[in-house]
Amino acid sequence: MQNSPDFVAVRRALLSVSDKTDIVPFATALAERGVELVSTGGTARALEAAGLPVRAIDDLTGFPEMMDGRLKTLHPRVHGGLLARRELESHRNAAEEHGIAPIDLVCVNLYPFTQTLASGAPPAEVIEQIDIGGPAMVRSAAKNHMWTAIVTSPAQYAEIQNELNQNDGQLSRHTRSTLAAEAFRTTATYDAAIATWMLDHTGTDQTGAVAPPVQLGLSTGHALRYGENPHQAAWAYPARSGDGVLQAKQLSGKELSYNNLADAAAALDLVADLGQNAPAAAAIIKHTNPCGAAAGDEPLSVLDNAWAGDPVAAFGGILALWSKVDLPLAEHIAQPGRFLEVILAPKFSPEASSRLAERWPNARLLEDGELD
Repeated sequence: MQNSPDFVAVRRALLSVSDKTDIVPFATALAERGVELVSTGGTARALEAAGLPVRAIDDLTGFPEMMDGRLKTLHPRVHGGLLARRELESHRNAAEEHGIAPIDLVCVNLYPFTQTLASGAPPAEVIEQIDIGGPAMVRSAAKNHMWTAIVTSPAQYAEIQNELNQNDGQLSRHTRSTLAAEAFRTTATYDAAIATWMLDHTGTDQTGAVAPPVQLGLSTGHALRYGENPHQAAWAYPARSGDGVLQAKQLSGKELSYNNLADAAAALDLVADLGQNAPAAAAIIKHTNPCGAAAGDEPLSVLDNAWAGDPVAAFGGILALWSKVDLPLAEHIAQPGRFLEVILAPKFSPEASSRLAERWPNARLLEDGELD
């Protein structure tokens, strides 16, 4: 990553928001610091109505807003001001030659696409709420957070104001980087909602196969056999945090289904809670409902107590254990009259995993160090 100045002074801000919550107090605080306010359309009108000095975007660009507002900020004098690397002489010279002024802070939130979609609006109206200029400015400013701060939510206004007050009108490198990360998350979420809506209208990709869901901020996923019901598609994505049942190592058994994963995740959460205060714990889940759970000092008796909660419902369920499974515990699990779809534990001895795989060849054995 390029070297970034520790602090950047905010002298010019571009404000263009769909959600105008608290934009007037925020802009007022900037103006009181001597920041030049540049704004678009309805945002400019709201600021002017509050008595704030505002420079219209068409004065900056030399072009009027046109095509029902579809063209406002898509202009070199906007994006040049956002993207210029001010430490480079060539960028400074190009900006001077073409009348491009640097923009130190951008405050943008996007057209209400998801809200419009949820309202049941017709497709033509939904399409008009697909923001183009907003995400372009957000991404330009976030890419160049070395020099430009990007604010994407009214929830960030107070923090920005406080830092400007504390740092004599400047924003720190850490704040600019944090805001940029949130900005990219915002545009990714926004684009994912649009892509999902458009995929729902087609339902298939060019080959005729069901299109995979939009992936957002997750590790590489994989398709499951089906969703909660056989007619539904499902994909699984491990969290980047490294936590959760999808991080477990499968030692044997059939491929995990959506329902297996949902039940295993519930069992993992329950046994982890129980295991905080006891050396041994067990939880049995079926259809995401607990069939039995227990905690204590000795794994064999804890397993029996958990199974006794509802032996009928536990048949074909998911068992999660807080302790390592050795051969004696595996023999106890595998006794006649019991059947399990998934067994989740921090560790299985080789003898234990062999015994359980022999007893139930299709049962999934999951080893999850998170339970250690």
